[in-house]
Amino acid sequence: MQLALKIRDLRFARPEGFSITIRDFSLSVDEQVLLAGPSGCGKSTLLLLAAGLLDADSGEIELAGKSITDARGGRRDAIRADRVGMVFQTHHLLPGFTARENVSVPLLFGGIRPAEHAAIADPLLARLGISDPSVRVDRLSVGQQQRVAIARALVGNPAVVFADEPTAALDPENAATAVSLLKEICRERNAALLLTSHDPGLESAFSRVIRFDELAQTSEVLG
Repeated sequence: MQLALKIRDLRFARPEGFSITIRDFSLSVDEQVLLAGPSGCGKSTLLLLAAGLLDADSGEIELAGKSITDARGGRRDAIRADRVGMVFQTHHLLPGFTARENVSVPLLFGGIRPAEHAAIADPLLARLGISDPSVRVDRLSVGQQQRVAIARALVGNPAVVFADEPTAALDPENAATAVSLLKEICRERNAALLLTSHDPGLESAFSRVIRFDELAQTSEVLG
């Protein structure tokens, strides 16, 4: 069986002036996992490495059976576009564009014709409580913007979704709702989820919780 994410013997050292170092780190994910730990312990760095947005010094990373370790440029981008959805703390939505247009960005990279975008994006937005896909994202609340970001991450049916502190800018009620929706739709679409957070209140929502600050010392976790 192909795991959504498999990391073996990963090593990474930030350039001089940065403190994050990852040594001999291994991780397998094929379900919904919370990666917990305080800010600055390396959780975000690990997600960037796992998604191929940073280059590891050594080790092997596979996304749904496809190695991104030696892939470069367009080949790596294609693997990521096909297998990964990402939700960021600060959304990274395109201001001045509609909810539908923001969600459709991965479809463009996936070669889906623009004429088909609305039929794919709109039902997902509606599922997440965005009833008007033509609304500009800068007119939405922070919680609604995060829902658009979740829809964008899931629109391409990825094998794994990486969510980096997705609730940090939300109040507790919106945070709980966003995590619940993200987990539910990942289950519906058979996508694994690796979510990072320093909020201990989220731990009860996940059956598997990994404390990354402790792993930085033991250097290994397999699941």
